[in-house]
Amino acid sequence: MTLIAVDVRRSPLPRHRLLLALLLLACVPCLALAACEKTLRWDDDPPFSMQADDGAVVGIDVEINRAALARLGCQIKLRKLPWARALKELELGRLDILPGAFRRPEREAYAHFSGPVLPPSRNILFMHPQAMQRWPATRLLELQHTEFRLGAQINVAYGTDYEQLMSDPAFAARVSMVANRSNLWRMVGKGRIDGVIADENTGAYEIQQLGLSDRIKPTAVVVSSDAAEVAISKRSTESDFVQAYSDALRELVVDGSYERIVQRYVKP
Repeated sequence: MTLIAVDVRRSPLPRHRLLLALLLLACVPCLALAACEKTLRWDDDPPFSMQADDGAVVGIDVEINRAALARLGCQIKLRKLPWARALKELELGRLDILPGAFRRPEREAYAHFSGPVLPPSRNILFMHPQAMQRWPATRLLELQHTEFRLGAQINVAYGTDYEQLMSDPAFAARVSMVANRSNLWRMVGKGRIDGVIADENTGAYEIQQLGLSDRIKPTAVVVSSDAAEVAISKRSTESDFVQAYSDALRELVVDGSYERIVQRYVKP
């Protein structure tokens, strides 16, 4: 910090105004440090975001965003939100950053997108063993004209095959829509639905944590492998910040920081 010496006796300003001006000058560095704070969505979605035993919120998305924003001189404020609510908060400008979002026309109306900077993560179909035997599918579309019952999260985009199936009223009527994926795993475990789409690493982690590894298995059905992006609220964030943020993410990938963060949570 640069110190400025002022002779208050020779200043043309009245003493009380001069003291106020000096006080404001002294606060400028503090204000600059606190000026950039971005809200980041998290939820119980291991290994991307989760609460550790000590109460700290950790995970791949949390660490990546903390590192990227630090390079921009910003801090993060975490908000725990289910996916559907997070999209609404992003639209209203009460949430700044939403990782793991697919670009959709309706979302582009209220959100900037980072571009596919981070490496893609596959969404696959998980099923209980009896369903796997009954429907040995290799593509999601093969299940369209069957009695297969799918579980999905509200307002989550799973790719083009899923969208095509959901345009079929008969198939859509058999899809159970809920806000929390853990409820979907339990529904599969109880035989109320036949399968769930999830990120392959997230799904394996959550099934193991719920003790359902013997009742739910990963299949070879890859639903999507598109790179998800980061959605950033248009209402709360300027486009020039979005470009700087995307550049910071790209630097994390190039210098190996991204991979080191991932490997702390996902076994090779």
